[in-house]
Amino acid sequence: MRHFEGFDAAGFWDDSVYALEEYVEEVPPSRELIASLEEELGGHRLPSSYIALMSTHNGGTPARSCFPVPASVSWADDHIEITGIRDVGRIRPQSLGGEFGSRFWIEMWEYPDIGVYFADTPSAGHDMLALDYRACGRRGEPAVVHVDQEDAFSITLVAENFEAFITAASSRPPMVFA
Repeated sequence: MRHFEGFDAAGFWDDSVYALEEYVEEVPPSRELIASLEEELGGHRLPSSYIALMSTHNGGTPARSCFPVPASVSWADDHIEITGIRDVGRIRPQSLGGEFGSRFWIEMWEYPDIGVYFADTPSAGHDMLALDYRACGRRGEPAVVHVDQEDAFSITLVAENFEAFITAASSRPPMVFA
């Protein structure tokens, strides 16, 4: 994998029964599937690092599910937690193109149409993570943001790009020293 140098991708995932049923597509995404999903997702080009990670394990729930944030969010001062990352596919309910995929959150929950919603949090839809294309355009390298439905859809920068987001993951919240 040309992305994620030195990153333990195998140790990143928790292959629970729930993850395998809801998030994990059994085969890596084909070029044709990626192209058709990108079109379906409003013409947003998925980051090459997202495609690289999904080519080794197509979606799932991370074992390392905590991510530091530079500003507080509605339920923590220093981190967010995610419950799943959407696969590149249409079969699983949580797939990018599935029943509860990215377009669902924009069309049904009225999340802002800023890009691609790719990860859930434990709040069950009250906040999400998105690939934010506002600064880079549909074909650029998006930032990762936290969008909080409970706070008038406030948007907080989490990482400059998807690879930086994934490599910052830890299995527990960051330690805060007073």
